[in-house]
Amino acid sequence: MRATRLTVTGAALALLACLPPGAAPRAQGAAPGAAPAAPVPSTSAPAAAAPATQAPAADADPVVARVAGTPIHLSDLSAAAQALPADMRGMPANILYPMLLNQVIDRTALVLLARKQGLDKDPQVQVLLRRAEDQALQSALFSRDIGPLVSDAALRARYERDVAGKPGEEEVHARHILVASEDEAKKIIAELNKGADFAALAKQHSTDPGGAQGGDLGYFKKGDMVAEFADAAFALKPGEITQTPVKSQFGWHVIQVLDHRQGPPQTFEQAHDELRQAAIQEGMASLLKQAHAGLEVQKFNPDGTTPRATDAAEPPPAATKKP
Repeated sequence: MRATRLTVTGAALALLACLPPGAAPRAQGAAPGAAPAAPVPSTSAPAAAAPATQAPAADADPVVARVAGTPIHLSDLSAAAQALPADMRGMPANILYPMLLNQVIDRTALVLLARKQGLDKDPQVQVLLRRAEDQALQSALFSRDIGPLVSDAALRARYERDVAGKPGEEEVHARHILVASEDEAKKIIAELNKGADFAALAKQHSTDPGGAQGGDLGYFKKGDMVAEFADAAFALKPGEITQTPVKSQFGWHVIQVLDHRQGPPQTFEQAHDELRQAAIQEGMASLLKQAHAGLEVQKFNPDGTTPRATDAAEPPPAATKKP
C-alpha cells in the first residue's frame, strides 16, 4: 500500500524542486473533500480545432497526501525540506520526495494523536502555541514591512542617495615603531628629533611584524585602528612625529604621518552590509513607533509588584565597629 501511495509524477517532482523556500503552506485543518480552486481562465482565444474538453490547469500547490482527511500540500514538503541539512537538500528529487512525504505524514499523524488525546488543551502547550503564533506574526510583519527595504533595488537606491558621488572617508598614510616600554619609546623619539632615520629605527627596535618594512602601515581609515592610535595619527600633519609615546593594548607607539588624503567613495558592494543594517534599523524604528502608538505599557518588578521610586536605591553601608 505504501509504495502505491508514494507514487509521484514528474510534474510533482518539478513542483517540489521549483517551489520557493518559505512558500506559505495551506491550513492543515481544511475540511476533507473541499472543492479545489477553479483553474485560471486563459486570456487567449481557443484554437479553432481545440477539443471540446480541456485538462484543468495544474494546481500550483497540489495536495500530495491526506491523513484522516487532513490534506498535505506540496508546500508542506518544501517547508520540511528547508529544515534538512544542505547536503540532504541536494539529494535527487525521486529520493527526497518520498522521504519528505513520509516525514510530513508521520508528523501529521502525531499531531492528530496529540489533539485526540487533548494535549492541545494543556495549559503549558497552549503557552507554547501562543509563543509560536506570536513569533510567526512578528516574522510576518518583519517580512512584509522590512523585507522590501533590504531588496537589491532598495539598497541600490539608498546607495545612490547616501553614498555615490560623495567624498570618501579621510585616510592617512603613516608608519610606526612599536616597543614594550614608554622609556624606550621616548628614547626613539629623541633620536628621531636629532635626525635619525625612521625606517632604520623601526627595523632595529619595532616588535611589530611591519617593522621589517620600516613600520609602514600604508593608508588607513580612522576606524581601521584602535582608538588611541587612530586619534594620535589623525591629529598629526604630514611629516610630523608624535612627541609623546602613544599607549595602546599592543604596547607603546611612535607614529609618523606621511600623508592625508580623501579616500574614494565606497562601491555598492563595499557599502552593502552597512546600507542593509541602516535600512533594518530605520524599518524597526518605524515599526516600533507604529506598534507603540496608543498603547498603555505597564512594567512590574520580577515578583510582579509595582515598582517604587526606592526600589533602585542602594542600602547604606554597614557601620564598622571601632576597636
